[in-house]
Amino acid sequence: MAGVTNAPFRQLCQEAARAGLPTPEQAPAIHATDVPEGIFVSEMVTSRALVERTPESMRIIQAAPGEKVRSVQLYGVDPATVRAAVRMLVSEDRADHIDLNFGCPVPKVTKRGGGAVLPWKRDLFAAIVRGAVQEAGEVPITVKMRMGIDEDHLTYLDAARSARDAGVAWVALHGRTAAEHYSGTAHWDAIARLKEAITDIPVLGNGDIWSAEDALAMVEQTGCDGVVVGRGCQGRPWLFTDLVAGFAGSEVRVRPRLREVAGVLRRHAELMVDHMGEEDRALRELRKHMAWYLKGYPAGGDARRALALVDSLADLDAKLADLDLDAPYPGEAAEGKRGRAGSPKVPHLPEGWLDSREIDGRLAALLAQAELSVSGG
Repeated sequence: MAGVTNAPFRQLCQEAARAGLPTPEQAPAIHATDVPEGIFVSEMVTSRALVERTPESMRIIQAAPGEKVRSVQLYGVDPATVRAAVRMLVSEDRADHIDLNFGCPVPKVTKRGGGAVLPWKRDLFAAIVRGAVQEAGEVPITVKMRMGIDEDHLTYLDAARSARDAGVAWVALHGRTAAEHYSGTAHWDAIARLKEAITDIPVLGNGDIWSAEDALAMVEQTGCDGVVVGRGCQGRPWLFTDLVAGFAGSEVRVRPRLREVAGVLRRHAELMVDHMGEEDRALRELRKHMAWYLKGYPAGGDARRALALVDSLADLDAKLADLDLDAPYPGEAAEGKRGRAGSPKVPHLPEGWLDSREIDGRLAALLAQAELSVSGG
């Protein structure tokens, strides 16, 4: 979710989640304080960039206004650097929760042994997680991972046991391998197997949560303790209204007209300008969200292309005014999968990566440089 879950978007999602808290009339047996609003995790930041305090890394970990839990998603392949990054976050009171990302499947990460392929190296994975927990003290460390490299090289059960033994607060599993990227259907059965194997800390499920009904179904089918949402909220911060309401037993669901979508999009733009301090840069960053917000709504190709080129708030206002803002919620056309699913791919791995489950000197030297080419600062 790089470039998506920055502070402005997290603010929108948190506000939407709070709107989903049920009233006594909607759920008389539930007190609003008993309903979790969720934790909204930052974009992935590399431990190297954070230790070096690059301007971009410091922007990434900036909390959203009113953020109850400052949650930082940290990427790293070198135990010492991850330790240093966690030490910085904790000692300077910059995070209330740190999530270690072992789920990224993109080639520029995996070809250097990071992300979803790192748990294959058991000693390296254990050293990173154990070191992070030790440095964090009372700040909870959690782990998000995939099933493994591919169907022949699954790692999630071993990795979850290792993370549990290191003292993490929970483990989250995306029910796909690195090879599957975001294609096909997530393997919820793997989440169920993980929940059966790990009973002493919470297990969260991730993959194909497009609606509150999907989240409730995942919990029912797998027994997991909660869900992690990624692509499902792109262009739909109000999904968290639905999720909070759904888990509280309420049937409240948000079905916005195009005018309401345009209003959220306009506020998103304002928050981006405030966050970045540069109107043109903020609007350029917002462009990627346009297609997600408009999915299923009657906006022609010309209007969509124009919105994908906006460069100022005034320009955005003019382009939004050209839409049929009275258009009602389009139903299924606005729901379901969003973002690029892609197709299965052979993972890019360091040479000799699969020869052993342990790290040798050559690979250790490679990993020392791995974070330099990864986004996040």
